[in-house]
Amino acid sequence: MTVAVPVQFADEALAAEVAEDLSVVEAALRDASFGGDEMFTEVSRHMMEAGGKRFRAMLVLLAARFGDSRDKRIVPAAVAIELTHLASLFHDDVMDEAVIRRGHPSANSMFGNSVAILAGDYLFARASRILADLGAEAIRIQAETFCRLCDGQLAETIGPRPGVDPLDHYMYVITEKTGPLIATAGRFGAMFSGASGQVVDLIADACMRIGVAWQLSDDVLDVASSSSQSGKEPGTDLRQGVRTLPVLYALRSADPAGMRLRSLLLDADLTDPDLHAEALSLLRSSPALDEARETVRTWASEARVTVGRLPDVPARAAFESLCDFVINRTA
Repeated sequence: MTVAVPVQFADEALAAEVAEDLSVVEAALRDASFGGDEMFTEVSRHMMEAGGKRFRAMLVLLAARFGDSRDKRIVPAAVAIELTHLASLFHDDVMDEAVIRRGHPSANSMFGNSVAILAGDYLFARASRILADLGAEAIRIQAETFCRLCDGQLAETIGPRPGVDPLDHYMYVITEKTGPLIATAGRFGAMFSGASGQVVDLIADACMRIGVAWQLSDDVLDVASSSSQSGKEPGTDLRQGVRTLPVLYALRSADPAGMRLRSLLLDADLTDPDLHAEALSLLRSSPALDEARETVRTWASEARVTVGRLPDVPARAAFESLCDFVINRTA
């Protein structure tokens, strides 16, 4: 049975419990998002109706299975995590000038940048209000998490500083933008369930590595997959000039066989369909793609090792299946 793909649940009782709790989180999430001015409600409803797996909320609920999963703080913590994630999407779309989000028009394209930014701010505030009822430690963790998200976004915006290796810079951006909130989701679930400090730290570390591996696997799939696999046109990042992991590996290579690919990546107008098709084909057959796959496997495998140190309860097997899914996603 599957809940919030890609987590596989071998334990039917656990799957049913998490599915039931997710429905409670979803209802509470809508209640928290649809308050305030009518415009905020309309913008939030638009984002909610665009869908989403509630993956971070699911991690909160799953991590809570290492303690008392019925603790009354678990659901509010999951709601706060999802509100923070949704708020960040509003801001990301404005900065990226995105017109599509999850197959639907983005909030900024429908309502304008100012409204989208304010709606994101509103959701951040709602998340903070929920966490205020959960204690000072929850507020501290959220603040530290948000600082890291902003650090990663700023690093991405300004680009590598002089003397900084572009690949190192890229990995820093991915780690700071993607890892912290997913790590905090796991931390909140374990922490509010009363799990031991060691278990809390192990889950947070594993979730951080899973988050980074997942983002890097998206980089690989953008190059290697078909539209049906990735849900978007192959080579979208390539066409937009975004230097993702496979591209960065290709650019740092000194292999003479990759000279044409490097030339295209550095100098060609990849919005040209023919040049884009050539670059994509060369990138797919290059050692750089295999290097990127190996990097994904490394991050996901390290997460799995960390998960293996957790207590042997049904939730551990679910976390292990998630690590395996990420490893196999780009195989």
